[in-house]
Amino acid sequence: MKVIFARALRACWLALAVLVLPAQGADGAYPLTLRQAIDAALAGNPGLQTFQFNFRAQDARTQQAALRPAPEVSVTGENLFGSGSFGGTDQAEITLALSQVLELGGKRDARVTASRAGYDALTAERQAAQLDVLAEVTRRFITVAARQEQLKLEQRAVELAQRTVEGSERRVNAAKSPHAELDRARIALDRAKLALKASEVELDAARKQLAATWGETQPVISGRMIGEVKADLFELPPTGDFADLVARLKTNPDFLRFASEARLRDAELRLASTLRRPDVTVGAGIRRLEDSNDEAFVASVSMPLFSSSRAKSFIAEAQAKRDLVDAERRSAEVRAQATLYELYRQLGRAVLEAGTLKTDILPRTEEALSETEYAYQRGRFSYLELVDAQREFLAVQSALIEASANAHTLRAEIERLTDAPLTAP
Repeated sequence: MKVIFARALRACWLALAVLVLPAQGADGAYPLTLRQAIDAALAGNPGLQTFQFNFRAQDARTQQAALRPAPEVSVTGENLFGSGSFGGTDQAEITLALSQVLELGGKRDARVTASRAGYDALTAERQAAQLDVLAEVTRRFITVAARQEQLKLEQRAVELAQRTVEGSERRVNAAKSPHAELDRARIALDRAKLALKASEVELDAARKQLAATWGETQPVISGRMIGEVKADLFELPPTGDFADLVARLKTNPDFLRFASEARLRDAELRLASTLRRPDVTVGAGIRRLEDSNDEAFVASVSMPLFSSSRAKSFIAEAQAKRDLVDAERRSAEVRAQATLYELYRQLGRAVLEAGTLKTDILPRTEEALSETEYAYQRGRFSYLELVDAQREFLAVQSALIEASANAHTLRAEIERLTDAPLTAP
């Protein structure tokens, strides 16, 4: 379990290039790393907290399975309150007996084995739940990083709109442009400011969603407000080799859970098989005969009949459940490979798109914007040409943010599915 958990933690840790935690910000908020978010989620996630109660219940079930049948004490009265000479209690026969069920066929050991197998299945389920939490923390961390970059882009849009207003004012004052051009520039500035406010709201909501993974209703961690998350969103992840990823599928706790469940069903099948051999109940006691004022020792032995035939239905049910595990595992393996292939292809496309935008399209668009601004200030380009260049630049930058975030999210999904990082640490 420790090995699986360590590999899962390493996988999510490599989902983003995380920087070192710097000092407290001016607004009192602390920058957040992915490692901090993961540690907080593992310690405080409400869903993971429920497993401690499930384990306590399973421990109790194991103790119950180890109990032997309790001895029984009985008191039997005969010839009481009849008619004739049997009236009253003169002819009464009172028997005090103690009986014990002797389990045969290894039933007690089979119960304990089945209960322990249930504990192993619960452990595998918890490991899978931990991976789900780690993957969800990573996804929400990436979302916050993307919202941060989008906020910076909206701030850049406000700056561009402000420069356009200033340039339009100079041109209107110099009687080189109509006043309507200045009005349109001011409208564009107001709209950019509204978009900036909306981006701030989205970032705050994303931070709250991230904090919810460790049980907080506000964007805080360890009593401190969350500042920026420290991640290089534009450091694109490698795609890895598909054959290696397929080979790693079997190490995923989702499939280890099938193995644990198979052991549980095997134990239940062995337990059902023990029902073929009936238990024996033995008893012993003392009988008092009131009429003669004598006492006698009594003994009894009993066992149910037709146990072997009655056990067939229980064995058939246990065998069907065992076969079902194999069928579900094969079905899950096929679905997992299909999902992995789809994620792998999408990751390759997202990395290609983000890389092209980052290294080719964005530099050209930024250069074109700079040249257009220069020409606009000198009256060689119109207002519409300037606005078109600004929109194109902002659209490419927004597409880069989306593609980069998508690439990191897809990588996190693949790492959740394969329980392994795409690169060595």
